[in-house]
Amino acid sequence: MQTLALVIDRPNLSEAVVEELRKRIVDGRLPDGSRLNEVHLAASLGVSRTPLREALGRLAAEGALTSSPRLGYFVRRLTAEEFRQIYPIRAILDPEALRLAGVPPPRQLARLEALNQQILEARGAEKVISLDDAWHLELLSGCPNGVLIELIEQFMARTRRYELALMRERRNVRGANDGHRKILTALAKNDLERACAELARNLQSGIEPVLDWLKTRESQRDERTTR
Repeated sequence: MQTLALVIDRPNLSEAVVEELRKRIVDGRLPDGSRLNEVHLAASLGVSRTPLREALGRLAAEGALTSSPRLGYFVRRLTAEEFRQIYPIRAILDPEALRLAGVPPPRQLARLEALNQQILEARGAEKVISLDDAWHLELLSGCPNGVLIELIEQFMARTRRYELALMRERRNVRGANDGHRKILTALAKNDLERACAELARNLQSGIEPVLDWLKTRESQRDERTTR
């Protein structure tokens, strides 16, 4: 078996480790609530403890992990309460970034149209979400406030596990695609405020389906613990 260190040729190994651990958290190979064994993780990734610890610190800062001084790192549980707190923030940040960016030029609008079509044709939740993130970052690429874009990227990473739950239903892919099209239609008409409003609406549209899934999940967990 090839290790992460062998198959990924990147100058920043800790960044590659972050991406791999994030995938394992998202797909359930590192279940929520589980304690991470650094020795076993380092061995499975084929890396030393130094880049692993850097990666774990990054993921803790993102909110994907929690840490205890004597016990180490744990995968943060998915909860409806956390989701209610973090998910609506994108609907505040992204429209402001779009206002600062202004109406994209025609070539950028064409790239956004192409990405939107790729989202519609994509298979697999991970691919859909990666393309959706790319679409939003392309939309906001003209924003001159780098700190604002960094914040948006942080929340993208933090909500990724929740969005995977939403994308389990194929109809939600079309819903996201249609929301993007409304944004692009407004921008094509040079209506920036309408585009910002549609962007906020698009980012809020996933709240209820994910909350329903989380409530069912938490109810099932409670039933198991009371048996």
